[in-house]
Amino acid sequence: MVCRMFRLETEVDKARRDLLHRRLRDTNTAASPVLRALRGTPAERESPLHVWASDANGELAGGLVGHTWTTWLHVTYLWVDAAHRGTGLGTALLTEAERLAAGERACTHSRVETWDFQAPDFYRKRGYEVVCVIPDYPPGVTEYTLTKQLT
Repeated sequence: MVCRMFRLETEVDKARRDLLHRRLRDTNTAASPVLRALRGTPAERESPLHVWASDANGELAGGLVGHTWTTWLHVTYLWVDAAHRGTGLGTALLTEAERLAAGERACTHSRVETWDFQAPDFYRKRGYEVVCVIPDYPPGVTEYTLTKQLT
């Protein structure tokens, strides 16, 4: 049933997306004692965390894009150029992100999502544990969510 008092729109609108995000965050904060305790602290804010690696020619060899929020590091992207895979660069990128998150940002945990053809074993070897498996996301592929307690 659609209420006729509302107009539904489907356009991409960054300002409204940001407003929706703020209002959802405020609703969640009001409902959670832990989030209320963090209100106004640096940990409450979602802060980007990026680690980049360049090769001898200055070209992008790999990188990690993520963010920290409350006590968590969320690894959004981790990529290493094919020419540099197997050299330890991926481990170096992840280790540096974890170090920064655990140190100056006081994160205690990390999380990442990856597909079965990407790197679930890479993360397992680095102390991550599978906490969620979603088959057929996208069709024919399995997505894994892994977490790790940071020291």
